[in-house]
Amino acid sequence: MKLNGNAIKPGNVIEHNGRLWSAVKVEHVKPGKGGAFAQIELRDIRDGTKLNERFRSSETVERVILEELECTFLYDDGDNLVFMHSQTYEQMAISRDMVGDSAAFLQDGMTVTVNSHEGEAISVQLPDKVVMEVVEADAVVKGQTASSSYKPAILENGVRVLVPPHIEAGTRIVVRPEDATYVERAKD
Repeated sequence: MKLNGNAIKPGNVIEHNGRLWSAVKVEHVKPGKGGAFAQIELRDIRDGTKLNERFRSSETVERVILEELECTFLYDDGDNLVFMHSQTYEQMAISRDMVGDSAAFLQDGMTVTVNSHEGEAISVQLPDKVVMEVVEADAVVKGQTASSSYKPAILENGVRVLVPPHIEAGTRIVVRPEDATYVERAKD
């Protein structure tokens, strides 16, 4: 599907210079002299490299529609993570590097979305929120104001997050896996 250069939106996947890129940031620029263009920050889907590119409205790019597969996480196999397709029960091993830092938040039986292009898995999306248990949290320092003071804590998967002062070890919290940030206390 062809797209005009100024119609690219954040999240679109395009084919450019023989590679697949995801649009991260889009800024429309209208200089005083010359024609308007879209300044787009692109991220390579396979290796994560970034590229800033300018597209004029007269240019066209190929938009790629990715196939989304609902899969279940089975187990960690060292360098690979093994998932099972929910409909066909076919197992697939995906490189840990493709999942990135959020791989630490994978839990047995978790449902994820695997994006593929021409039968090849190219990215894995975890749920927006994951419930984890805090195993270690610093004590609250008396006299700190509660408004903006967060303290470090370590989750059951070994990831460090900042949590509000009232969170203690043993508390279950909701975390956003994409950037390892505290969302709220989990409801039991």
